[in-house]
Amino acid sequence: MMHPIVTITFSPCVDKSIIAPFILPDRKIRCESLKSEPGGGGINVARAIKKLGGEALAIFPSGGHTGKLLEHLMLRETISHIAIKALKETREDIMVVDIATKNQYRFVMPGAPLSEDEWKTCLKSLEEIDNVQYVVASGSLPEGVPTDIYARIAKIVKGKKAKFIVDTSGEPLKHAMEENLFLIKPNINELGVIVGKKTITPTEVEEIAKGILSKGKCENIVVSMGANGALLITEDFSEWISPPLVESQSTVGAGDSLVAGIVYYLSIGKTLSKAVRYGVAAGTAATMNQGTELCKLEDTDRIFEQIDRR
Repeated sequence: MMHPIVTITFSPCVDKSIIAPFILPDRKIRCESLKSEPGGGGINVARAIKKLGGEALAIFPSGGHTGKLLEHLMLRETISHIAIKALKETREDIMVVDIATKNQYRFVMPGAPLSEDEWKTCLKSLEEIDNVQYVVASGSLPEGVPTDIYARIAKIVKGKKAKFIVDTSGEPLKHAMEENLFLIKPNINELGVIVGKKTITPTEVEEIAKGILSKGKCENIVVSMGANGALLITEDFSEWISPPLVESQSTVGAGDSLVAGIVYYLSIGKTLSKAVRYGVAAGTAATMNQGTELCKLEDTDRIFEQIDRR
């Protein structure tokens, strides 16, 4: 098989979003606009790449009735994928929008545990893919998956002479960084965890990131800053990329859309600077949609033009 972009997700889910007129305890609340979509870090990245005009192959475990629904939803969106059969039921996450207060409530379920055979089959599937240019590993790890799993993937990616982008946090990220990654995308809090600091101010971000680069842990860092955009730090330069102000409907999937925009633009030969600008545009575009809809191409392109002319 040949796929230039491959994503891998160990804790996939079906995202369900609904709208409620209000949320109060001990009341029967009649909801509307139920929507079910594929979810989980790498799956969302693959979905966003598709929305932006690209193609990616998503690898993930799939179990039970929810797993079958997840695979059906992936087929409906024509996302190329390899679903590894798993014993435990794939999780569902729920997001509720309260119309009365305009608050969002996100209920994230624990990931379905994976056996050693199941997560190793995910790795084997990656090993069997030829001509990979970029591999994206994104999301948390469920019970049963070793915390050095992304480091193991990094070795596979190196063997393929591909570039590895990791979007995770905590111990899995620390282990992965021992393999000198191409790019990581932490937020400020996750950056603090890497260096053992509880709090980091925006003015400290660049210096801390450069310190990480100097130790050979990774080649490039993109620190996501929410509505303020992102800071790109490389060995040669740093660049703050701020998006225009938009009316935010939901922040769900903004980080995954950011990663998708970056890797998609890199895959079509754009520079890292251009790619991160496009990623910020995609992440910003995702916030303009309700629920888990991710970015739209027309919004992303319009925002990118505004960012790129600055």
